Amino acid sequence: MSTPIENQLSLAPLGAGDLIDRAVRLYRRHLFILIQVAAPPVIVAAGGWILLSLSFRQLMLSPEIADVVLYIILGALGCVIVLAGYLFTLVVMGGATRNLVAHLLRNDPVSARTTYNEVRTRFWGLLGAAVLVLIWISLSSLSAAFVLYLAAILIGAALLLAGLASPWLSAIVGVIGFLAAIVASLWVFFFIVGRVAYVPQVMLVEGRGVFEAVSRSFSLARGNVRRLMGMTLFTTFATYSSLMILLIPLGWYGYLSGVDVLDSAQWPAWYAISYSVVGTLSSILLAPVWMLGLSLLYVDERVRHEGYDIELMAARQLGELPDINVASPFGPALSANARKQPPPSPPMSTGRVLKLS
Repeated sequence: MSTPIENQLSLAPLGAGDLIDRAVRLYRRHLFILIQVAAPPVIVAAGGWILLSLSFRQLMLSPEIADVVLYIILGALGCVIVLAGYLFTLVVMGGATRNLVAHLLRNDPVSARTTYNEVRTRFWGLLGAAVLVLIWISLSSLSAAFVLYLAAILIGAALLLAGLASPWLSAIVGVIGFLAAIVASLWVFFFIVGRVAYVPQVMLVEGRGVFEAVSRSFSLARGNVRRLMGMTLFTTFATYSSLMILLIPLGWYGYLSGVDVLDSAQWPAWYAISYSVVGTLSSILLAPVWMLGLSLLYVDERVRHEGYDIELMAARQLGELPDINVASPFGPALSANARKQPPPSPPMSTGRVLKLS
């Protein structure tokens, strides 16, 4: 019987387009299951955004000090819920990767129950790793913003010099400098953030601890900037495209109902909630592509650096190796997360006690 193309690992490393193509194929094949996997963390984050947007809208309209304090507290609570949703997304990503590798290895079914069962076995470790990853993402954003700030200073100086020569030269320098600054800041961001892109995957697939997973992710993330950037830009573009498709009818309906769709502070509650719900729907539809993309990128990194495809094929054909306490310099094909049960206690004797002379 032929193996589906989604389960075949190519011996050649995959580029960004191949990774996106395979992620979309897997997404189409397991659409509703993947939506069930991605929906809970997205709904949590969306609930925080709804609370934050409503609090901000009411804050702008409240004349009383007590109401202002109340809406500030609710806005802070919304920020905490949004942060919890993003952490939950990183936690779930590890379980999704383990389920994917088990699907590639043993053709195990992809299911939301399996994914969340795997997450439950390492939840607190995954939560700690997600906090570290989120802090690292924040530092990466600050580094990219600093690069953009330096580029803006250099572009401003170049524009002054070019403006003395010709207005056309100034316009050309401005456009080229702006594009170069955006590319440079994005490259710095993905170069730094890519170091920790595989921490949840390493923890659940290879069974490592938090700090071991961080070190392992650093060693795997060599030369992944372009593929990570391409996959992120594709997912972002697809998310905003689906968002626009859903928002345009809502915007027309709001405009015909007398809502100023350009002034979010003046939105009525029904329109603000509808806007957030539409954003949640688009995120739920596209979040599985991002999860699958990062999972496949982790597998591809191991294919590039460790011949992971050969290891998976060997494990698929020969079965699991016996536990003989042999340490491998690389991660296992799929670690055994099941906790070893203590040996059963000897049964109590109910008969006569035999005396040995």
